[in-house]
Amino acid sequence: MVTGIPRAHAADPAPTAAPAAATTPRRRRDPGRRERILTAAAQLAAHRGFHTVGMADIGAEAGIVGSGIYRHFDSKDAILVALLDRVMTRLEDGSRDVLARAGTDRETLSALVRDHIRVAIEDRSVLAVYHREIHTLPEEDRRRLRRSQRHYLEDWVHALTPLRRDLSDGEVRLAVHAAIGAIQSTLFYRSGLAPERLGELLDASAHACLGVDPAPSPTLADVNRG
Repeated sequence: MVTGIPRAHAADPAPTAAPAAATTPRRRRDPGRRERILTAAAQLAAHRGFHTVGMADIGAEAGIVGSGIYRHFDSKDAILVALLDRVMTRLEDGSRDVLARAGTDRETLSALVRDHIRVAIEDRSVLAVYHREIHTLPEEDRRRLRRSQRHYLEDWVHALTPLRRDLSDGEVRLAVHAAIGAIQSTLFYRSGLAPERLGELLDASAHACLGVDPAPSPTLADVNRG
């Protein structure tokens, strides 16, 4: 006897698709928050030393919960590396822009001096942290930044060498280090001078160390034409 095939029930409704799971919009990281964290860390570290600053301190200074920092940085060391990378990148980018203009050797050297002065004044806290804390970085990061620093100094050496044929290579390098040291002397004390006046004095001091008369500063019209 052949078994019968069960009849389909006409009244049975067609299967319906399961309702789509509600999707929660992915929270976007606020890029401004990351910048606030770096700025807060630089200011605290410049005054107190980075090793004395905790994540909660950085969060309070930045106006966010300390635990919120971990959405942007894995650790306090990661914040330090990001800070030092940022200031070194700014110096390298400035040097690259100066060299791309292909001015005279004196114009190039003066432009390098003035760009470094801008960084020293505008990013004073971060540059101060760089000099105080680079030795505390993990070895790989420290070596990488030191290598970038050497390449940056070579740009100055190459610009100064044709202007100071009277100096040996060692003397040229000493003059470059002295000039940069003169600029960065402002990192470790507050002169109280207006930025414009401070920049003028640092410009004169750095050029005196290099033994080269400063090239005229570009006017606003020159900048706009560039």
